[in-house]
Amino acid sequence: MSSSYPRIRVQAENGYTLAREALQLCFYISRPHHEIARDVLQCLELYRRAIGPQTLGRYASADGEWHDLDESGWDFIRKHLLEDGAGNTHLRDASRGKLYAFDYFGKPADAPILKHLPGAVCAATFKFPTEYLEERGPEQVRALALQLAALLPFSSGHAGLAVCGDLDLSGVMRRVLEYCLRYPGLDLQEDGYGAMHIGKRVRGPAWLTFLGQPALNELGGIAGLRSQLHSQGTTVEPLDSQRAVITLGTWPEAGDLEQGRTLPAYRELARVLEPWLYHEEKGLRGLPPDEAERWKRRFLD
Repeated sequence: MSSSYPRIRVQAENGYTLAREALQLCFYISRPHHEIARDVLQCLELYRRAIGPQTLGRYASADGEWHDLDESGWDFIRKHLLEDGAGNTHLRDASRGKLYAFDYFGKPADAPILKHLPGAVCAATFKFPTEYLEERGPEQVRALALQLAALLPFSSGHAGLAVCGDLDLSGVMRRVLEYCLRYPGLDLQEDGYGAMHIGKRVRGPAWLTFLGQPALNELGGIAGLRSQLHSQGTTVEPLDSQRAVITLGTWPEAGDLEQGRTLPAYRELARVLEPWLYHEEKGLRGLPPDEAERWKRRFLD
């Protein structure tokens, strides 16, 4: 088992877990929702089989209320994904541990707001507790990520360690960022903001970085990437003629700046990806602008 990441438990006074470390897998797709609705549903069913069909136990309705996910709830989710113009879907496990989650933000084919959001895409996010990674092993988790990638016509994607939970609650982000500033390999959970702005750029680097078009060709293709990435354990593999995955080692790593673990393979990849990297323009809640910028550029400076 890997010990290259910290155990994070940000808890409320009653013991409820507000935030914790997890493995986060995200894909960004530039096509409108109606073109990929069945692909997304296939991915959800694959994710559900991988984690156990009873694991996801709650879903969010349009009014933001959470409901039990019984068979009628699943019927609603499937119909919603296939027939709604955007298909926005949010599912959680039934426990209080912030373990498993599926979030999908769909881009409708034609909506007035899109005129002001030229970088809007569809985004599908799958979350796993690190315990899942340790029990199944990184090879099995990576294989699942590649299966999901094969079903989606993504522009980019990434899989790696992140801090996930109720980050919008007062005081939570400040406690979380203490970890993120120390452990550069920890990302923050995708909250849908990226889906509105990322376009065909790349968010990374991460344990797995998925590249589609046009980024892959503009970065030199498979051969060009391999010629620039020399860190031990880094691989560049084609998924098909238009897409590839870059893997940084066997396990995802968090690093530790206090221990001098700066993640050189992640820094090397960041420099190669820099022309196509996406950095969120919004600030980070609870962090001064200069510290927020330092975190965003943690692999570049």
